[in-house]
Amino acid sequence: MGHANARTTVYARRLLVDRVLAGHRPGEVAKQLGVSRQTVYKWVRRYRAEGLAGLADRSSRPHRLARLTSAETTAAIVAARVAEHAGPVRLAALLDLPASTIGAVITRAGLPRLTEVDRLTGELLRGRRHSDRRYEHPCAGDLLHVDVKKLGRVPDGGGWRIHGRSEQVRGRGNGWDYVHVAVDDHTRLAYAEVLPDERVGSCAAFLRRAVAWLAAHGVTVRRVLTDNARCYRVGAAWISACDELGIGRRFIRPGRPWTNGKAERFNRTLQTEWAYARPWTSNDARTLALDAWLHLYNTARSHSALGGRSPISRLAA
Repeated sequence: MGHANARTTVYARRLLVDRVLAGHRPGEVAKQLGVSRQTVYKWVRRYRAEGLAGLADRSSRPHRLARLTSAETTAAIVAARVAEHAGPVRLAALLDLPASTIGAVITRAGLPRLTEVDRLTGELLRGRRHSDRRYEHPCAGDLLHVDVKKLGRVPDGGGWRIHGRSEQVRGRGNGWDYVHVAVDDHTRLAYAEVLPDERVGSCAAFLRRAVAWLAAHGVTVRRVLTDNARCYRVGAAWISACDELGIGRRFIRPGRPWTNGKAERFNRTLQTEWAYARPWTSNDARTLALDAWLHLYNTARSHSALGGRSPISRLAA
């Protein structure tokens, strides 16, 4: 291919060929045009074999790629990406392939970035905002991200994911579950409970249980980060729980929920891999499956932010 530093152009190649065919020695022609004798021989050989067409630029792409990913593997990677809406590190653990190979296949296939699609439907999003720069506290327990995720309760017999969007399913009014989550900033260890409300008493009781669970894993919580909800800001039970546990309170910047990014990211994973991972036939069935999924998340699931390792591995590091 032609490039900015190329010694010859199509015109120069024609010129050197004409001079050689006119009787000039290849070494003299090479010196005149500032190229090597091998270059002169190459273009003369191509001209004799192909005529003027042989002097045109050619693609530098190799004729064969010995280690090109097979069509079957490529199809499996694309299918996993579409089904799981996960990144190369996560898919590497699922497919037992190098993350670099998966990333290259995703790029060649022209699939959109995860930030550009809805994780539940796979539809492209518009106007996606860019989050703040990623940060991480150096020690486990330095900061605990706490949040509440509101989920619609599953009616007995299943909801619209099983029966379709009929008026009978849509109008049952089953209410809401409140999934309280706590994520350690350094290790990404996560603790979650499904509670009937998000009142200050429930929030405070959840914090005590989350801190006790982390303590059982050797993590001492020193600070907690929440949004600016009233129960966290001025709730007496929440303030009392933090004081008794010796935990400093921190709050996100007003109007910027992504400041609590670890919890927000966990909420998204929680939805795609547990709450909406399959059609549930009852709310109790979904709730009972949470503990098993949390165990998998903490001990086996690979995390791109942790270099493909699980959160529990950070405790041993």
